[in-house]
Amino acid sequence: MSMRLALAAGEGGLALPETGPLVVFHPRAGTDLMVLPRDRCLLVQPFRPDYETFATAGWTVDWHLPAGQRCAAALVFVPRAKRQAQALIAQAAACCDGLVVVDGAKTDGTDSLWREVRKRVPVLGSLSKAHGRIFWFMADAEAFADWVAPEAQAIEGFVTAPGVFSADGIDPASRLLVESLPPHLGAHVADLGAGWGYLSTHLLQDDRLKSLEVVEADRIALSCAEQNIHDPRARFHWADATRFKPDQPLDAVVMNPPFHTERSADPGLGQAFITAAARILSPRGQLWLVANRHLPYETVLARAFVEHREVAGDNRFKILQAARPVRSRG
Repeated sequence: MSMRLALAAGEGGLALPETGPLVVFHPRAGTDLMVLPRDRCLLVQPFRPDYETFATAGWTVDWHLPAGQRCAAALVFVPRAKRQAQALIAQAAACCDGLVVVDGAKTDGTDSLWREVRKRVPVLGSLSKAHGRIFWFMADAEAFADWVAPEAQAIEGFVTAPGVFSADGIDPASRLLVESLPPHLGAHVADLGAGWGYLSTHLLQDDRLKSLEVVEADRIALSCAEQNIHDPRARFHWADATRFKPDQPLDAVVMNPPFHTERSADPGLGQAFITAAARILSPRGQLWLVANRHLPYETVLARAFVEHREVAGDNRFKILQAARPVRSRG
């Protein structure tokens, strides 16, 4: 990650308060936080792998801002989704009694946010460096009242939230997967990378299903899934899907795995999901997944399963089914 925060606090004129708590919203693993006093910081990070990285390093971390939390300064690391970035800035401005600092890559729209913020409040300082920008201003909750995220937003009857995958509509790839699944996959099934629960909701329509593991690394998305699913057979796990360990081997895994690291395509993510599925399935278990057509998943499927095939698809997506994992124990 860039050194913009350190540069701003050094020669850029950013003066963070010497007393009082600091709240840091959505820092990513690898973000340089060395200029911050660790004993006064609360990191808000809902993504489980990053949460664990910071917690292991000794930071105080929570997946959401506790009710009533106030701070002397707040820092926002800009996420990819503009609506989520605006909501975080509004949240920071509402909980803060001093400076709000915003830092992010230009490819994540930070320059656009900077221009929009300048129309609302005086920006006290700004530094453009390392393909990104950091800027700061005094907190003013009223100035960003229209950026506050709604308590819930609904699409086609489902609750979603800004920044989660497919927040504004059902993902067409997931819809295609639902249309391609057989009516019964087994008694014990997992939805890896479940998001806000669209695939899980469909799987729970099977009366013969006994348990469904709903696994999602984004705690905000998982909270949406908990609101969308009211079935005692569903068990919710805030966990990295690539490291998830169920209580027993599973009959089936269903997934629409992610394939991006920030803005860069990373097929290794989906490949890691496939390897994880093979590890947690029973010897005769099966995997069903949807993927963008160009993603090279067939090679890892051939290594991890005795058999695999494409069962459906179109010019954008492919539905892949694999059975009999080569390694069915972790």
